Amino acid sequence: MQQTPAMLIAGDPALDFLNTVATPIDVPVEWLDDGEGLLTWLGQAELVPAALLKRMRSQWSAGELDKVAEQARSLREWFRAFVEKHRGRPLARDDLKKLERLNRLLERDDSFSQVATATSSGSGAFELRVIRQWRSPEALLFPVAEALARFVCSEDFSYVKACEGLRCTLFFMDKTRSRARRWCSMAMCGNRAKQTAHRRRLRADR
Repeated sequence: MQQTPAMLIAGDPALDFLNTVATPIDVPVEWLDDGEGLLTWLGQAELVPAALLKRMRSQWSAGELDKVAEQARSLREWFRAFVEKHRGRPLARDDLKKLERLNRLLERDDSFSQVATATSSGSGAFELRVIRQWRSPEALLFPVAEALARFVCSEDFSYVKACEGLRCTLFFMDKTRSRARRWCSMAMCGNRAKQTAHRRRLRADR
């Protein structure tokens, strides 16, 4: 069965990760239901290179990958609770102790920095590149953990919002100038809300 394409509409990879389970159009969708689902989503989100994902499919068993997907779902639900509790206001220094689980995961990452040939012109001959040792299936969690950590450190939680769609469960960063975004997508929940409002007006006119 072909998997539903990832919904990368949140404005940040960390919130896109939270949105890997969602009810965008009435029916719940779980993108990380197994190891293959996790690999597919990591590829679509461009958190792991396609060549590495291909190697992992042949290197590790379905059972091993399924176990990591289970860990990813657990990490997602922990971070969802954190975001739900703290969205709408800037994080405070005291919130650091609530991120201990994330720091413990980051501690297990086996990566290092290395000078490499620059991949883009005009920026010098070399660039500093982070090299990760993909020694076990658990390494698939580390780019996700990095995205969560970067989000916590660089984004203002005041602008984290949940879609106002009736059954929608998607989060997003409101990066509009007026900070007035209400919907995960105008093509989905925004249009549905407009149609509902239109039908209500018609009934009222009658």
